Amino acid sequence: MPTDATSGAAKRGKSFAHVAEASWGKGLSTLLRIVRMTLRHPWQVAITLVSTFIAATLQLFIPRLLGRAIDQAQGVMAASGGTVAEQALWHTALTLLVVSILRGLFTMAQNYYGEAVGHQTGYELRLAFYEKIQRLSFSYHDKVHTGDLITLGLLDLDGVRMFFATGILRVVLLGVLIGVGAYLLISTDLVLGLLSLSFVPFVAWRSSVTQLRLRSTWLTLQERLSVLSRVMDENLGGIRVVRAFAAQRHELKKFDRAKQAALELANERVDIRVSNTSAMNFSFLAAMGLVLWFGGQKVIAGQISVGTLAQFLTFMTILQMPVRQLGLMVNSFARASTCGTRLFELLDTELDIEDAPDARELVISEGVLRFDNVGFRYEGAGDRPTLSGISFEARPGETIGIVGPPGSGKSTIAHLIPRFYDVTSGAITIDGQDIREVTLQSLRKVVGVVQQDAFLFTTSIENNIAYGNPWARETRIGQAAEYAQLHNYIIGLPAGYTTVVGERGASLSGGQRQRLTIARSLMLRPSVLVFDDSTAAIDAGTEQRIRAAMKRFARDRVTLIISHRLSSLMHADQILFVEGGRIVERGTHEELLALGGRYRALYDLQLRPDDDRLEGAA
Repeated sequence: MPTDATSGAAKRGKSFAHVAEASWGKGLSTLLRIVRMTLRHPWQVAITLVSTFIAATLQLFIPRLLGRAIDQAQGVMAASGGTVAEQALWHTALTLLVVSILRGLFTMAQNYYGEAVGHQTGYELRLAFYEKIQRLSFSYHDKVHTGDLITLGLLDLDGVRMFFATGILRVVLLGVLIGVGAYLLISTDLVLGLLSLSFVPFVAWRSSVTQLRLRSTWLTLQERLSVLSRVMDENLGGIRVVRAFAAQRHELKKFDRAKQAALELANERVDIRVSNTSAMNFSFLAAMGLVLWFGGQKVIAGQISVGTLAQFLTFMTILQMPVRQLGLMVNSFARASTCGTRLFELLDTELDIEDAPDARELVISEGVLRFDNVGFRYEGAGDRPTLSGISFEARPGETIGIVGPPGSGKSTIAHLIPRFYDVTSGAITIDGQDIREVTLQSLRKVVGVVQQDAFLFTTSIENNIAYGNPWARETRIGQAAEYAQLHNYIIGLPAGYTTVVGERGASLSGGQRQRLTIARSLMLRPSVLVFDDSTAAIDAGTEQRIRAAMKRFARDRVTLIISHRLSSLMHADQILFVEGGRIVERGTHEELLALGGRYRALYDLQLRPDDDRLEGAA
């Protein structure tokens, strides 16, 4: 009767076997998927495989031709200038030259079309990868670092791209060279054939083990390089913060630690490669020494000719590099399986936000925005909802102000309207149409969100403003800039609207960047306009002018203003005070002041900070 320990060990063994089987099956399905991708280019694949087979076959003729040439050269010398032997030698030499040229041409075709298939596959994968990145929801990007995505789109994708040339073609090449070549040698002389092939099992074993060890360390190195990329990305993105706090030395130490970790593993990989290469070279030279010894004895005994011995040695020289490539082939399969699994996991990721199967275009009749008992919870946030029971209505021409402490859910409300996230409960409608039942493209044309992060592209001011409508006329671009109170500044620049802003708009001030993003949203003339704390870096005077200009622009549009500054939304038709994901107060500015609640307390804190001190002095 089995003990508990035995039973537990058996269960663990079954579990491990199940996981290993599942992993093997997943890797095999990944490789088959890569093969199917390469077969989308049947002509190139066919040319490559045929060229590889012919090149390998022609390469097998070279040792025989060399052996024959040596025997014929001996015959010429023995015949003291005999013309028949000399003509045979010339014929063999010419045949060897033609075979070598043909082998070179077919090898060139193999390499050219093999690379062409790989690069075409890589091209398709890059398009699919980048297209998927564009469609993935905000919730996915909340969990994944940008540096990891860049590594996935470069290193992992390259591992999949190279599989055809480094994996599939090597199977064909090595199969012909080792299989057919071994048969030819053994059929010529059994002992010398076995001695010539004696180094193959050892080199194949060491090469495979080496490449698998290099593969495992490469995965670790890839992770460390990803960390290094993250450190560089954060440093370059925040270079002004680094300089402002004189933190260059700290950043250099942080970078050096990440670099040192990568360097140590890179050195370890060099040690693995060098030690195993030396062992493989020794086994090859030992096998060649044995062939020379026993073959020399047979030549002396007259059992074989010098040309036959040269044939064996030449074949060993030819076979040395392909046999070593067995390890590279194993590594190619392992790398393609690992990299492909990660890459395809991203490509197969189901979109959290996408058009419903029967989604229709959003049609604006009045432009009424309504939140109906909306609730929302971020993934991984636990049981506590971010928003709960949010209900309000905004009609064209109305301005809704939303205020509250940090983390209360204000920005989440802004992100739900264009469906950056989907509501957990309740519904958001525009003219009675649930935004989950309309197409994303039509929805985001109607809803314009000016976000907190004033991100700008490294291009001209004109292109940044017209990003949502690249074919807009200059007058429309200028009008949007005027609404954002940026036109006068732009025309004062030497290059005007063609002035190129630096990376992320580094050549502009914070307020100018925010005004440019406002102009970019106004270009689309949306029916619902959401300002998510988008005037925080703008001075009060400029903000007031923007607000005055926006009155004309927003006469037939819904406007939502989310801000920490009450001065930015005091003029709103309705103000919502959000706390803990709920609307705890609502009304006009005067009504909320009269209520004497949280809004009044925030008003006293922001706009009347010295009242208590003044009353105490009186």
